Amino acid sequence: MTRTRSGCKVTAMSQPSADLIRGVPLFADLDDKTVDRLAGEFIERHFDEGAAIATEGTDGLNFFIVSSGEAAVTINGQHVGTLGPGTSFGEVALVDKSARSATVTATSPMVAYALPVWSFRPFVEQRPELAWKLLEILAERLRAANAR
Repeated sequence: MTRTRSGCKVTAMSQPSADLIRGVPLFADLDDKTVDRLAGEFIERHFDEGAAIATEGTDGLNFFIVSSGEAAVTINGQHVGTLGPGTSFGEVALVDKSARSATVTATSPMVAYALPVWSFRPFVEQRPELAWKLLEILAERLRAANAR
């Protein structure tokens, strides 16, 4: 079944490849069984060019891995980066249960896999090695933000 909502199509039953998941530094060292389990938690989403995937200041409910296409990242209206295939975003809002720290807008038709907070949090909580990697990623992002 496919649903369409504000420039986004949600497709049931599609999963990201093991290579796409392992391309995310947080998940790079997971064994095959764990990657297969995690893949089943993702939801494939299709975004039209111009669709807002995440909006600064709003609650974040998903972690995303980009499969194809590109998106612009803005903070306070200022362009701070571009996301493309293999990149991921959204973990900050899931960790601190707070609002998104940036806006992500598709600049071309885009396919991304979304991992909902109710799957993401328990998955990381059950794996201390992932929690440590997540801390490293967040520290890296904080340093980058402070350097702007």
